[in-house]
Amino acid sequence: MEFRGKLFFLSNLFGTKIQIGELVFENAEAAFQSFKDLKRQKEFEKIDGVTAKRLGKKVNLRNDWTKAKIEIMELVLRAKFSNEELKEKLKATGNVELIETNHWGDYFWGVCNGRGKNELGKLLMKLRGEFQNEN
Repeated sequence: MEFRGKLFFLSNLFGTKIQIGELVFENAEAAFQSFKDLKRQKEFEKIDGVTAKRLGKKVNLRNDWTKAKIEIMELVLRAKFSNEELKEKLKATGNVELIETNHWGDYFWGVCNGRGKNELGKLLMKLRGEFQNEN
């Protein structure tokens, strides 16, 4: 399932304020991309997700990026879903498998043409499980 329509709130492109430390981003994609090059983080604060994704391809990747990116995505998602309305919507997805299907060839964070690791979906399901067990 693509994170579109009723599920668009699951997309990192979904517009919602995300605060991490002193920085406030317009969406999860901008927050995530900002961690690729800490010297340029502020450049990501006031931009939409598509622009952030493009800019993220132009920055110098930090040395530990390959190892750190899943932890960073989890940090960003925790900040995103600290918004109670979004948290409730995530919990309301029940036990359905969340798969970020795409057509742009993202085999790491999502699934394209039936192949991929779906790391974004796995993190969302991990958080959903934690949130459902809070009560």
